[in-house]
Amino acid sequence: MNRGAAAAAEDPKCLYTAMSPPCPCVPRCVLVRLAILSSLCGLLAGDSERDRVHELMSRHPVIDGHNDLAIQLRVHSNNLLSRVDLHNLPSVATDITRLRAGHVQTQVFAAYVLCGAQDKDAVRLTLEQVDVLRRVCTEYKDLELGCGARRRRGPIACVLSVEGGHSIDSSLPALRMFYQLGVRSMALTHNCNTPWAASSSSLYDYYPRENNSLTSFGRAVVTEMNRLGMIVDLSHSSWDTARTAIHVSKAPVIFSHSSAHAVCNHNRNVPDWLLHELKKKGGLIMVNLFSDFVACKGEATVSAVADHFDHIRKTIGAESIGIGGDYDGVHRNCCRRKWSEQEVAGVLRHNFLRVFDEVERVMKRRWLQEEVKNPCRLVLHQPTQAHRVKGRSSSAGSLRPPHLLWTLLLLLLLPGLLALY
Repeated sequence: MNRGAAAAAEDPKCLYTAMSPPCPCVPRCVLVRLAILSSLCGLLAGDSERDRVHELMSRHPVIDGHNDLAIQLRVHSNNLLSRVDLHNLPSVATDITRLRAGHVQTQVFAAYVLCGAQDKDAVRLTLEQVDVLRRVCTEYKDLELGCGARRRRGPIACVLSVEGGHSIDSSLPALRMFYQLGVRSMALTHNCNTPWAASSSSLYDYYPRENNSLTSFGRAVVTEMNRLGMIVDLSHSSWDTARTAIHVSKAPVIFSHSSAHAVCNHNRNVPDWLLHELKKKGGLIMVNLFSDFVACKGEATVSAVADHFDHIRKTIGAESIGIGGDYDGVHRNCCRRKWSEQEVAGVLRHNFLRVFDEVERVMKRRWLQEEVKNPCRLVLHQPTQAHRVKGRSSSAGSLRPPHLLWTLLLLLLLPGLLALY
């Protein structure tokens, strides 16, 4: 690695997420995209190493398991595509030019809405996010919505995911409708519990409970996802919820953007005992590159990210690892740690394709029709008023019905009160 590439590789400013400002120098970030990869392989040195990594990624283009472009489009342009040019989008961390430069051939795009929308307008807001992703992936010729993940050339394949079970409002029909719209993966939780699954986060106090596992309805959600052919995503789930989901699922599951808890003691990362459970199911952990989950204290370096890859490989094998950005790519620091080319190729794309194929195989088995339960929304305990107020979403700006009733009552009584004076 030459001096300039080494400086870029260790620049913590380039370890960013799609939710934060982009790296100020795009060419340097492209170099960083290669850094982890070449650190693991130990193939060659200097410029020839960089050429070798480019050649490897050209033959095995990247499948990235997580990208938050959709929420950025909502924040920056209110989902109006006429206001943005996705070939050049310097205000956020993803655009088509940078995806191409990083050899990304398949990108999983997340439709995410805030936990404050739970029990209110989460389904509508998620539909709006799925809609903007579908428009992006059909209106740009460089992108393609569909099942092109196996292609190594041509348009970048878009795989749609829903990030958080609160988006289905405890409704299996809503889950099925998201599948019909092209969603092929769903995270059971985000930073809040749902009535049927527990989150790894304590940011919200929705549905607190002593048992952090899946409820019976949560098990039904996992089973229905298996039947549909949707990938069960356990990133953001509590460890107990994740363990139960792994045991219930008939297909492999994934952590779409999580890292190793043994390397960084953060509740979003996965402990070794849970990695072993994941391995038994044939699942995949797609290593996250967000600094807080990589280094825990201080700013992350490329070497620190490679430590996560190394630890997971030693614990459950390279065949159980993928790339789950929350970031724009894979790095160059991956080949000095004596990984084989086959192992790196698996991390780049083939491990995800294996899981995808197995999920589809399970979907194609003969399912009994009576296994499709809960034809209507399941009646679950509603959150307390205190929970509702605390978790209110900024998008729900209209008055809630109780407030409206009190306002009308006050208007009716006001003339009488004024007459007394």
